Amino acid sequence: MNPQMLKGLLEGCILKIICDGETYGYEIVEKLKKYGFQDVSEGTVYPLLIRLKKNKLLNNITRESPYGPKRKYYSLSEEGKAELETFYQTWLELRDVIDLVFKGCKGEDQNE
Repeated sequence: MNPQMLKGLLEGCILKIICDGETYGYEIVEKLKKYGFQDVSEGTVYPLLIRLKKNKLLNNITRESPYGPKRKYYSLSEEGKAELETFYQTWLELRDVIDLVFKGCKGEDQNE
């Protein structure tokens, strides 16, 4: 996938994953891979988490981990919930517009 396009989409998907339940970075990466984002790595997700936190869209708490160092668990702030709703509405509108563009292209004469 195009990295620039992916970056914006990943932010919305990360917000949705966190909205579904408090989680930590590595678990977010694993969920994204399960959904089909095979090339997404921790090196991609962690900077996005930092930016989302800096923009006050996430809350975090540090907890002990049974498997090693402490983990930062993320949840959505009220601003994050509003941003997720905005992202999803924008996605629906954009998806519809792109679908129209591509559907219109199928039936038209390619020589024009």
